Amino acid sequence: MRQIQILISFLKDIYKDRKLLFELAKKEFEMRYLGSYLGIIWAFIQPTVSILILWFVFQVGFKSAPVSNFPFILWLICGMIPWNFFSDSLQAATHAVIDNSYLVKKVVFRVTVLPIVKIISALFVHFFFITVIFLMFAIYGYEMNLHNIQVLYYLFAMIILILGSSWLTSALVVFLKDVGQFVAMVLQFGFWLTPIFWSYQILPAKYMFLIKLNPMFYIIEGYRNTFIHKKWFWEDPWTTVYFWAVCLIMFIFGATIFRRLKPHFADVL
Repeated sequence: MRQIQILISFLKDIYKDRKLLFELAKKEFEMRYLGSYLGIIWAFIQPTVSILILWFVFQVGFKSAPVSNFPFILWLICGMIPWNFFSDSLQAATHAVIDNSYLVKKVVFRVTVLPIVKIISALFVHFFFITVIFLMFAIYGYEMNLHNIQVLYYLFAMIILILGSSWLTSALVVFLKDVGQFVAMVLQFGFWLTPIFWSYQILPAKYMFLIKLNPMFYIIEGYRNTFIHKKWFWEDPWTTVYFWAVCLIMFIFGATIFRRLKPHFADVL
């Protein structure tokens, strides 16, 4: 009951500070590419190049066949784009407290929102690439349909997963710098172990449950269900329940650790 009250209070604080959060996220987004000739354009170039390289290697080089009777590039971007958002925002949010040490030392500032600022900053790029998904499907002759609105549900689900995880990692990295390297390593392994450019259906049935334990499996397949398979999230109730159970545990655990370590941030920084 107390955790629910804390969550409600936290959501009210976010709503109250929504303008400040947006301004901080905008500043964070601009500062990341300050000094480079192309500026914020790099935020869109880098993930685009990554997608094109993987497409070239597997479509042109390995001559990968269409997946689920869909062009490989469409199937690929439905996995790569959400993963890029998850990876970029989690890595950035992990260092949110350290990067904003000057704000941590201000008594009146709510340090809890710092990871959210990083996530919102990454959202600017992700919204652009969601638009790219719609455009690519239109170019290939696939019309929009009602299932496409699910992208908002899966985006919300991913944000909750990132927020809970980043509260934990951003609090621990203040005291253990190795946490940042550990997160980068986990994301690197996660990229290859998550069915982003390969279909989990190629695995033997006895190993499929291991892949489904990864919460990002739910998100990646969710984007593909939204744009390709035309399947609603409630049609797979057990996977949905499992994902939200993991999210809830991570959210509460991350918030608890962050709240307990927060009073010591200023002393360490």
